Amino acid sequence: MRRAGYAVAAGACAAGAARLAYSAMSRRPPGGPKTWSRTNHRGEPVTLLEGPAVAAGALAAVLAQAGLAPASGSPGSAGWRRAAAMVLGGAGAAAFGAYDDLAGSGDRRGFRGHLGALRQGEVTTGAVKLGGIGVTGVVSAALAGGLPVDMILNAGLVAGGANLLNLFDLRPGRAIKVAAASGALLGAAGEVSVAAPLGAALALLPEDLGERAMLGDAGANALGAVLGASAAGLSRPARLALLAGIAGLTAASEKVSFTKVIARTPALNWLDMLGRRPAPPPSAPPPARPDPAQFAGVTIPAQRPEPAG
Repeated sequence: MRRAGYAVAAGACAAGAARLAYSAMSRRPPGGPKTWSRTNHRGEPVTLLEGPAVAAGALAAVLAQAGLAPASGSPGSAGWRRAAAMVLGGAGAAAFGAYDDLAGSGDRRGFRGHLGALRQGEVTTGAVKLGGIGVTGVVSAALAGGLPVDMILNAGLVAGGANLLNLFDLRPGRAIKVAAASGALLGAAGEVSVAAPLGAALALLPEDLGERAMLGDAGANALGAVLGASAAGLSRPARLALLAGIAGLTAASEKVSFTKVIARTPALNWLDMLGRRPAPPPSAPPPARPDPAQFAGVTIPAQRPEPAG
């Protein structure tokens, strides 16, 4: 019961910290507003500042929760190691994600695109991000401790979670909804440390659904990494199954479009559209212009004005 209370406090702390960070950065965006402005799927401007704000709120709350009670539920340094692993995993993913957000061109996407560029001698920002998050996952897992097999699983969960959640950040609110569902499952399994990332993300969900802001790579990668690190307390078979699911979905994303699959599945489409602005109606096609050839040789009589009353 006390752990649940600590989780609620951590979630509230994360929400407040995320809103405060977003408000402060919106007033004085680092590098100016244009640095963080992007165009969404409607062609409308949105800001990427939601991502750093969610990351800052989540990481601050992880530390606060560790101060109130060990993140793992165990006394002593074990809880702080778990907290440090989550903070490092989230901070590294946020940093490399922000680098890709601000310096990337978006010409190459997915593992296939970035690896293909590497084979041609081109180092993309996405490749740097993938490599950096991979290293971050390894260091985070080493901090969490455990046997070598556990560290391998935990590293995969941090890096894989960061990458997978970013694949859902294509429509308003979608990545946060996926994070909320994942966090709910982890919470039901006893991982109360998910309260911090979920509190931060849900606090800025209205900005995301309202299409004023988006997570971007910085926010989605950080959120996925922290959720992945929070799963370190699960049993080994559970973590293995979770990592297999992450790997399967990531591989599937190279072949199919998640957006198309969601749109074709009524239940998923309903959840995806929940709270979002309705899709714009299809624009009417312009009227067809008459073919001059069909009027060839036709004389159009002149219009005479009608006589006055």
